[in-house]
Amino acid sequence: MSDDFEKLGRLTPPKASPEARARALAAAMQSFDEAEKNSTATQGSVQPVRPSSIFNRIWSPIMNRKLLAGSALATLLVVPAAAFLTLELTRNSAPFGERAEEIALRDQKQKAEPEASAARVDAENAARKREVVPQPTPKPALPATVVQDTKKPAPSQLAPDALSAHQQEAKAAEQRSAAAAEGEAEKFNADEIAGLLSRQSSAGGAKREAAMPAPVVQDEMLIAPEENRERFGKADSNPVKSVVTDPVSTFSVDVDTASYAFVRRSLMEGQMPERDAVRVEEMVNYFPYDWPRPETTAAPFKATVTVMPTPWNGGTRLMHVAIKGYDVVPAQAPKANLVFLIDVSGSMDEPDKLPLLKGAFRLLIERLKPEDTVSIVTYAGNAGTVLEPTAVKDKAKILAAIDTLQPGGSTAGAEGIDAAYGLAEKAFVKGGVNRVMLATDGDFNVGPSSDEDLKRLIEDKRKSGIFLSVLGFGRGNYNDALMQTIAQNGNGSAAYIDTLAEAQKTLVEEAGSSLFPIAKDVKLQVEFNPAAIAEYRLIGYETRALKREDFNNDKVDAGDIGSGHSVTAIYEVTPKGSPAVLNDDLRYAEAQKPAADASPRGGELAFLKIRYKKPDGDKSELITTPVTEANAVPTLDQASGDVRFSVAVASFGQKLSGVTALNDYSYDAVINLASAAKGADPFGYRSEFVNLVRLAKGLDGSRN
Repeated sequence: MSDDFEKLGRLTPPKASPEARARALAAAMQSFDEAEKNSTATQGSVQPVRPSSIFNRIWSPIMNRKLLAGSALATLLVVPAAAFLTLELTRNSAPFGERAEEIALRDQKQKAEPEASAARVDAENAARKREVVPQPTPKPALPATVVQDTKKPAPSQLAPDALSAHQQEAKAAEQRSAAAAEGEAEKFNADEIAGLLSRQSSAGGAKREAAMPAPVVQDEMLIAPEENRERFGKADSNPVKSVVTDPVSTFSVDVDTASYAFVRRSLMEGQMPERDAVRVEEMVNYFPYDWPRPETTAAPFKATVTVMPTPWNGGTRLMHVAIKGYDVVPAQAPKANLVFLIDVSGSMDEPDKLPLLKGAFRLLIERLKPEDTVSIVTYAGNAGTVLEPTAVKDKAKILAAIDTLQPGGSTAGAEGIDAAYGLAEKAFVKGGVNRVMLATDGDFNVGPSSDEDLKRLIEDKRKSGIFLSVLGFGRGNYNDALMQTIAQNGNGSAAYIDTLAEAQKTLVEEAGSSLFPIAKDVKLQVEFNPAAIAEYRLIGYETRALKREDFNNDKVDAGDIGSGHSVTAIYEVTPKGSPAVLNDDLRYAEAQKPAADASPRGGELAFLKIRYKKPDGDKSELITTPVTEANAVPTLDQASGDVRFSVAVASFGQKLSGVTALNDYSYDAVINLASAAKGADPFGYRSEFVNLVRLAKGLDGSRN
């Protein structure tokens, strides 16, 4: 230990400026005066030890040591240190007051051990100046990575929000003084002194070090981004299939639009959407099209097929299938029994969630007829009925119930679904529309919450004849995968509401298709003629694929079509003998090759079949349409504007989802195709789409 003090003695102390000397002296005098006025203070009080007592207890052992007594170094080194310590004790009295019990215990220990070294007392006091003062009420743990403002001095061991304003000011002043001293005396190494002193109290210092928080990271480090808990179903893009080995394609219709709205929001916020968030068919079906309608109500919809050249691949053609449902005349619309199942959990406490949700439902109320009924169920920690079935003619009561909704709690989604179906059954309208409308960000975390558990729950509930639709809200913990599962298995649809304008489109302008089903369990199956078509690829519908045998199985659930709904499906097909064929002929399939044009069906390219059930039926019906060259146009420009625009949307969706077949098809080509096919565009949806493609082009960073 004496060697360490000898090293201290050889160090050159900093030269104090006249201003610093004057400030230290004034502070010492002020501390002394205040101490004398508080001479009655006792240990354990708010001011546990008088500054003068602390000063004397530290000063006396140091001055009595033979090593420093009578030395000029004692005056140069110890006097400034004592003055600085006095200043700190006076200025930081509040923090030391908070350590009254700790100091009292230490004093008792020192009295019990009179032989303790005076150097250890020095070391403890020096270390105390460097340690973090514990607070009475612990604050939540800070993130491991924190950014400091490089223009302001920052404490080395304590984050700014853990200090009071007074303490922050004191720490800042201490650091400015230390910086000035370092500039005046380059030979003075504070870190070396601290190291020497810390070795004198290694045992106690180790304990204090273990209790200290992680050091604050400075400057270049960025704040760690908030965890993204958004979930999307994963599905690879459909592959190119050989007609010889796999001539039949089967899938369920998809009238959802959630993917397009989410993609739009991502691009508007300056980021490319996640590839799994892009479902090409939902982007295509987002837009209204004027496809030919059924001529009579005998069949709920009509299919129109157009064959044309592929804009991104000259060796293939597109087979465009458009389906349009009949419109229910408002006067003939059946009575509606709606249950609003509203997520009011803590995760919904954001401007684009519950407040937007309330505005959306207010719009829908204005669209309903007076004899329709509305109920409201909310769920957070548990489910509760906010509004029993109420006729829309009592609009004020319904709107008042919506206005009372407040967020808070966990998310017991399954319990809410049970309660909502119970109310729907209570007000069930035979021959009418009975629908639960679930509005949530999908963050179910209480009760059955896995996709499979909720799927089984919804499958069981749909047997009651009650449909379920899903409205998604918000970002950050948006659970798209779960909402798709619920909608697909609840005989309903899924939409994503990112703005009040989107709520207006979904719930007001398209209320008929959103609320009034005209067919359920709608399946499509296409069989390609191997004499005419070598290969095909279905664009989109990856999450809607069905087995070939599922098409005729009425127990297999499929998508639903509402009043006036339009559904579009596009195949990229490769003609027989085209240089664009990717699959080699099978070596051992010579005997299976069909004779070209040997039968009356030789002129067909494909055969389209549609199977559906009526909303209240259990047995499916069939619609068939052959596809021939009569459905073809020689150039893309000769196709209708709606067909060309939908192809532009499909090409954009494929680029966003990373389909390699469109690597050489540029964003500019998409823009040109869509711009030339915008048509009347009364609501501006198509103009908005062209702007989104421009945004994606800038964000993508590629030349295409």
